[in-house]
Amino acid sequence: MSDTQQYPDDAVQLNHTVVHARDRRLSAEFLAVILGLEVGAPFGPFLPVDLGNGVTLDYYAMTGEPIQPQHYAFLVPDERFDAVIARLEAVGVTYFADPHHTEPGRINRLFGGRGAYFADPDGHNMEIMTRPYARP
Repeated sequence: MSDTQQYPDDAVQLNHTVVHARDRRLSAEFLAVILGLEVGAPFGPFLPVDLGNGVTLDYYAMTGEPIQPQHYAFLVPDERFDAVIARLEAVGVTYFADPHHTEPGRINRLFGGRGAYFADPDGHNMEIMTRPYARP
């Protein structure tokens, strides 16, 4: 679906999700820099990163408890993929071709696109891809 195409009024859409972080500002700014986005104004205990498709990742500080790493996958335009990889390299973050982080410095070419995985400051497994996964 293109950025300008609208969803049907009766479609169920993801609006936001909470991302636990030790330091919400550090983690939100990390992702925003890597993806070329901006961190929004605080909203209560949350610090949002707007993904540009009506969905926000709302970073929430978890202190005193371990962070359970989650997986977040981002569909990025093909023309922005190289810039994301360059930003990862510029800040010294290793990217991997696989979700288990065994193929460092490589990308994958799943479903005719390009993809890579990297860890955020809290160990969340972030994925960038230029083509959505083909589903049966």
